[in-house]
Amino acid sequence: MGDRNGNVRIAFDTWSLASRFRNHGTYVYAKHLLENFRAIGQKHSVEIRPFTSPVASNDANSFASAEHFVPTQTRLLQYDRVWRFGGASAAAFINRADLFFCPAGTVLPLSGLIPVVTTIHDVTPVVMPLFSRRLSSLLRFQLRNAAKFSQALITDSLCSKRDIVDVYGVPESKVSVVYLGYDENNFNGSPPDPEASVNLLTQLGITKPYILHHGVIQPRKNLKRLIEAYRLLLSRNRNLDFDLVLAGPLGWQYEDILTAANGNALKGRVLFSGALDDLQLAILVKGASLVVIPSLYEGFCLPMVEAMACGTPTIAADASCLPEVSGGVLKYFDPRSIEDMAACMEEVLESDTLKSELAQRGKHRAAKFGWQRCAEETLQILKAQCKGTPD
Repeated sequence: MGDRNGNVRIAFDTWSLASRFRNHGTYVYAKHLLENFRAIGQKHSVEIRPFTSPVASNDANSFASAEHFVPTQTRLLQYDRVWRFGGASAAAFINRADLFFCPAGTVLPLSGLIPVVTTIHDVTPVVMPLFSRRLSSLLRFQLRNAAKFSQALITDSLCSKRDIVDVYGVPESKVSVVYLGYDENNFNGSPPDPEASVNLLTQLGITKPYILHHGVIQPRKNLKRLIEAYRLLLSRNRNLDFDLVLAGPLGWQYEDILTAANGNALKGRVLFSGALDDLQLAILVKGASLVVIPSLYEGFCLPMVEAMACGTPTIAADASCLPEVSGGVLKYFDPRSIEDMAACMEEVLESDTLKSELAQRGKHRAAKFGWQRCAEETLQILKAQCKGTPD
């Protein structure tokens, strides 16, 4: 096992770093893991081998080699279907890796060829299928085979672990929980640059205090009910005058959300920012009067942790992993009740004391998460799975 110096060789699947996924959570996860693996690989006696391809539009190509970090070119990465259905495992085997790590459950492991560890962030395609029947079936097939044929699994929360065990019948010992991190350089308690803030708000047409949600615009985020709760809030409390800002790119099946936003415009204004970079997003989060996380299902929910880290008062749905990840320190509501969501928003917006408490408790909880910690714990799991691998 390992090279002549005893370093464990870990091939890293970079498919989720394709440029088209830049605003997706799996991209953020893979990118930050690679950055931290590059920094700490030597300390852990591992050699990380991320796959690259000069002809593929993949951001792994921007990673420079370093000691214990060896980007490895393969032509297979440019062929999506080949890569996901065996090509990735074959490339890892050909490159004499001791282990193949897939940071998203999108690759079919070839049983017996090389040990594979896969991160399954959640089981959304099973519990909340939102795509066409064909695509939903494909996603379920990929996750099922990743759960079955991977030597070990990593997931983002205890909630997701329970779902994986229940849905796929794998033993609990096969699934390890590693909480994600967040970008501390941008999402923190430091005030944003005043000039940059004014410029961004002007660019987006934000002219008054605002309530914020950030993330890809898609049905699982429950934004149609958030819009309805926001309008209910304003209709029954005329002392409150806020815009609702939905920050993030349009994802899929968002038509009902746009329709809800454009309707009844006399009762509140809903603004869509489109895709923003992390610095712009952090400015919006820090300037918000309230961040609302109404998701019906999440594996971890980076936007919630980012808002907490900024010290922005945050409320969340009492669904899936949200109370677990937030440590129970926020205010929670039933995500399927427009009335409950509006009442929770109103309670916080009307109380400076409660806003301050939520801000302080959120920052303290968010400090427990970090990408270096996530990378350290992940590497320990990967190394443990290499034991007994023949040289």
